[in-house]
Amino acid sequence: MFIYERKVLDFIRKHNLIQEGDSILAAVSGGPDSLSLLYFLDKYKRLWNAKVAAVCVDHMFRGEESYEEFLFVQDLCGKMGIPFYGERVNVQEILKERNEGLQEGARNIRYSLFAKLVNGEGFTKLAFGHHGDDQVETILMRMTRGSSMARSGIPVTRDFHGAQIIRPLLCLEKPEILAYCSESGLEPKHDPSNEKRDYTRNRFRHEVLPFLKGENPLVHLKFQQFSEEAAEDEALLQTLAQEKMESILTKVKDEAIVDIKGFRLMPLPLQRRVIHLILNYLYKDRPSSLSSIHIQDVLAIIMKDSPSLSLDLPGNLKAIRSYNQCIFTFGGRAEESGDFCYTLNIGESVELPDHRIFILQEAEEPGIQADSVIFQKVSIALPLRIRTRKPGDRMKVKGLNGTKKVKDIFIDEKIPVILRDNWPLVTDDHGEILWVPNLKKSVFVCYEPGDPGEHVRLIYSQQTSS
Repeated sequence: MFIYERKVLDFIRKHNLIQEGDSILAAVSGGPDSLSLLYFLDKYKRLWNAKVAAVCVDHMFRGEESYEEFLFVQDLCGKMGIPFYGERVNVQEILKERNEGLQEGARNIRYSLFAKLVNGEGFTKLAFGHHGDDQVETILMRMTRGSSMARSGIPVTRDFHGAQIIRPLLCLEKPEILAYCSESGLEPKHDPSNEKRDYTRNRFRHEVLPFLKGENPLVHLKFQQFSEEAAEDEALLQTLAQEKMESILTKVKDEAIVDIKGFRLMPLPLQRRVIHLILNYLYKDRPSSLSSIHIQDVLAIIMKDSPSLSLDLPGNLKAIRSYNQCIFTFGGRAEESGDFCYTLNIGESVELPDHRIFILQEAEEPGIQADSVIFQKVSIALPLRIRTRKPGDRMKVKGLNGTKKVKDIFIDEKIPVILRDNWPLVTDDHGEILWVPNLKKSVFVCYEPGDPGEHVRLIYSQQTSS
């Protein structure tokens, strides 16, 4: 048994990468890494009673040269009796209509094709030929550019459209792969672009990696161990962050509102991860420009003492600090800023645009009840109105002499500016403000069970959609 095979088999067993009866799709480019993996999987598939197939995507970046590599993989699979799935895609043409970089766009297109095959053909595993040297390069590159993903590096396995991505070669370095290809009679193709110093990865590969290997020939194993331990630590921290987030976050449609007091009680490592989770919830497609710098900027506006701050994030997302809340919203809530005014008769209900509900009903006797108020019929003019605020709104507040501006109520209660324009006010048919839900009740609200006359009860439900 070759050293390559022994190491890879041990790595597969350690991480339980392949199970009995798996159907494995190997992504093959024709290069030594993926070609050696395909050969190994086909050779040892009987160990797991597994099925093995190959997929090759020609991005058409290098014209006839890349097409020849595509045909090479197709021909080799035919000789080995391995099912082959291939597609040629003119990535540059497709990306003319997308706001994506060439490498990012090619990867997205490639993975989209992989997903279709996994779903359509029932593969349980998608295997890639990433090796230990790739792991070193990836971690160093991510650390250099400040990526929050730096510590965990390339994962050994992860979920993918009901299947799993596996990387059995992360225990190897490149020379071991090249030696295995030679010993096995394989003649892989070599992409000349891998030698160009124009690409960041190539500069790390040809300049930084040799230095590290000079210091420690087994550096790839040290980085792999570091990556696996970091992934385990991260899994625990993510679980804790998820639990903490549930207690301090309110989700409303495509917005997230954070309770700053609760957030500040968390340890800093959990604070950072909670922000990550919030952004993952809000972004349908996470912008590639989002980095650890943005996480630090969000932390800064939350931790500062200033009651009013804002931050522009990639993808038209804003983080707005207002008193004891931090609101994450797209486009400054422009789509929900419209005024409203609804008429409410006894026995009816009104649903606001954000799904909050008011219900007006007969009340047999007055009394205190959560999220509701009682009025004497003779003291108000029916029907009631549910509306947004207007300039100059004033209210006769229960327990105060005279009137008070609704604007001052919002300020005193530290209601974020971004929430005030959509806060419902309850008035009667004469325009008298009767109630600002959750904040202040007017002198027209009954408290005592003994208040004479007929009464109505107004119920307020805040079951907003999430």
